[in-house]
Amino acid sequence: MESLYSSVDTIWTLLGAALVFFMQAGFAMVETGFTRAKNAANIVMKNLMDFCIGTPCYWFIGFTIMFGPTLGGIIGKPDLFMTGTYETAWGTIPTPVFLIFQTVFCATAATIVSGAMAERTKFSSYCLYSAAISLIVYPVSGHWIWGGGWLSELGFHDFAGSTAVHMVGGVAALVGAAILGPRIGKYGPDGKPRTIPGHNFVIGALGVFILWFCWFGFNGGSTVSATGDDTLMLMGKIFVNTNMAAALGAVVAMLYSWIRFGKPDAGMAFNGALAGLVGITAGCDAVSVVGAAIIGIVAGILIVEGIRFIERVVKVDDPVGAVGVHGICGAFGTIAVGLLALDDGVFYGGGFKLLGVQALGVVACAAWVAIAMFLIFTLIKKTVGLRVTAEEEIGGMDPVEHGLDHAYGEFVFEEVKFDD
Repeated sequence: MESLYSSVDTIWTLLGAALVFFMQAGFAMVETGFTRAKNAANIVMKNLMDFCIGTPCYWFIGFTIMFGPTLGGIIGKPDLFMTGTYETAWGTIPTPVFLIFQTVFCATAATIVSGAMAERTKFSSYCLYSAAISLIVYPVSGHWIWGGGWLSELGFHDFAGSTAVHMVGGVAALVGAAILGPRIGKYGPDGKPRTIPGHNFVIGALGVFILWFCWFGFNGGSTVSATGDDTLMLMGKIFVNTNMAAALGAVVAMLYSWIRFGKPDAGMAFNGALAGLVGITAGCDAVSVVGAAIIGIVAGILIVEGIRFIERVVKVDDPVGAVGVHGICGAFGTIAVGLLALDDGVFYGGGFKLLGVQALGVVACAAWVAIAMFLIFTLIKKTVGLRVTAEEEIGGMDPVEHGLDHAYGEFVFEEVKFDD
């Protein structure tokens, strides 16, 4: 195998890690903008703590669970990961480089949950379950997929994490939001959902653009190599596919909502871009640009109907659409590899083996995360409590949890009030 000790490869992987880290800012802006001003500081604090708590948790236990006993444990050996190498499909990568690259991916999975559970979750409880995701939930399914586990041995293909990162976060978000219950005023006496508008769509839109930009590091950086003509061609293909799926996801979500509701829904358009990005992440290296376009188109429709299904049928209050974007589109994108992969996809004469493996991986990972997070959320709920009181929720998380009268100083945002 080709060594990754070259400066070009190392710099490329570290640059990818830096871009994926900056996704935390994107998530923070999306979640803050699409929720109410009285919770703005709480949202950004949670996004900060996802990374700050997740970093030592993943270093201390999660990384070893995910990538196997050959790396050893770190108890009593705090400098273990500062030496040595790790074998990847692309070559031998220095372990410190690989550790930081995987750490930012772990933080992404954890931060997805905060949006779905926004505006009513205790900050202390949030910190506890975020730590649990980084310690064990994400690493176990991650080991199955990327750490040499049983799914990787079956040939499961998830290049940059439609399932390993996004669906894991989406399923955890669904379980948490369901146990937590809807925000006060979300559902009327007739059981129909009401719109609770976010306070700053511009900030939310900025977050989407940040995430789109950083996704080039998320998907492109997953080559963990930038050496050789074949790798460089693959990097270009990944960038094109990533961009195509995002663009068509946004366009189709806009057009579909326009036809469906009579107006081009801005929120759906921005979530459509994220849906396309999540959908292409598993197969960005394996499908053609036509395949990427198909994934983006389908994701653009799925996100509109998926968000409505979660809200109206399942009756789960997800303020930012995280379950639809990451859970539904993450599962779809992973299964789409079995249909559209140029080498083994059904549409290219590869038979149904890969499709079956992809579907099995989605079901297995979803089941693991659902069971594990149900137990974790239930334990937290019965001990320290999961939700703030009704009075605290109405008053806002910022003054209750963080002692801030208002995250925006003297600026005042009008809030929708419900009689019941």
